[in-house]
Amino acid sequence: MNLRIASLVLAVGFALPVLPGASTLASVADAPAMAGAKPISKEVRALGEQVAKKAAAYLRSQQDKATGGWSIPEKGPSFPAITGLVVSGLLNEPGANASDDAITRGVAFVLSKQQKDGGIYDQILPSYNTAISLSMLSKVDTPAAKAAIKPAQDFLKGLQFGEAANAGAHKESPEAVSKDNPFYGGWGYGSKGRPDVSNVSFVLQALHDSGVPGDDEAFQRALVFLQRTQMIDTFKGMKINDQEYAKGSTQGGFIYSAGAGKELAGQGETNGGTIEETMDDGTKVSRLRAYGSMTYAGFKSYLYADLKHDDPRVLAAMGWIKDNYTLSENPGVGMQGYYYYLITFSKAMRAYGQPVLDVQEESGKMKKTDWREDLIKALAAHQNSDGSFEVVDIKDKRWMESNQVLITAYSLNAVGEALK
Repeated sequence: MNLRIASLVLAVGFALPVLPGASTLASVADAPAMAGAKPISKEVRALGEQVAKKAAAYLRSQQDKATGGWSIPEKGPSFPAITGLVVSGLLNEPGANASDDAITRGVAFVLSKQQKDGGIYDQILPSYNTAISLSMLSKVDTPAAKAAIKPAQDFLKGLQFGEAANAGAHKESPEAVSKDNPFYGGWGYGSKGRPDVSNVSFVLQALHDSGVPGDDEAFQRALVFLQRTQMIDTFKGMKINDQEYAKGSTQGGFIYSAGAGKELAGQGETNGGTIEETMDDGTKVSRLRAYGSMTYAGFKSYLYADLKHDDPRVLAAMGWIKDNYTLSENPGVGMQGYYYYLITFSKAMRAYGQPVLDVQEESGKMKKTDWREDLIKALAAHQNSDGSFEVVDIKDKRWMESNQVLITAYSLNAVGEALK
């Protein structure tokens, strides 16, 4: 793979919309300035605003009247994360008002799920639910939301694989591990017994959104796990991945985990199958294939950990992104997790702060493209007349993307990033 150094363009700033009701919204001024930011065309902006308006209207129509949440099951535990995603999307909608009844009731539902241990969950998936809920609460400037933030941050830090792991924080908490353990620095679902890049991405997003700096120990531990899930051995003189499954690899993108379970630690795990790579000595070997959603998740996590654009780890990931750029699928896995891919893509590109990228076409030629316009057009093509989004993979159970509330929330958040 040809890993190209990302060109750095002088940042000139990017105007953010002023939201009505700003007195009850946390500041959005920390959104990265878009380098060389030329506004998107009026036509595409209008299209994006229309997509957002219709998506928001659909989501409002789906709010549970009894609880104020979304996707509330008749039996069994709920997922406050889904409500958190919906509310985050509504807060990003052009003209959003945080005192809106749908938003305030959604916030109240999420807060009602905060446990004594500080986590925000309903029995299951503590890190996933707490992380997404914390990201949303960080945007809400109310005493109750502010009071929930520090306990949620501490709870998440206790779930990280590492010396500081709090095995008693939750029944699914990891045991403390040392740096030589392949799972060191990661977060997972708990019940799976191993961390993964998706949960790491959600947690670091939440810590970043709620004000934890990139030099915090949690971010620095996470870098160890992220490097072990980046499929590149060495780049620009830096040893990146020290695991055997990445030996000689030059892909630059990310896989899902450093192992499918405790007994498989150090063997790697991907949803992208395998790829044949040519080693330095000319031999061909099969390697775990990096894929889209995890590459953007790892990429933005690097940026939240304060790695610069010219850091070899960032450059390697950007090389993969430029060689595999598409919004028509989740590259490497097709239409699986497509909407999850789009929201992760949008947040990663926003964190990178550069709207126009040099990417490779199928012909092999390079072209310049504005990710914001590409994303808005891709989302518009999949929106139904009622504002929801079409299910693109009916067999997809892993990502829960048959849930139209979930994929519409993903989409509303993604278009919000493009419109900022």
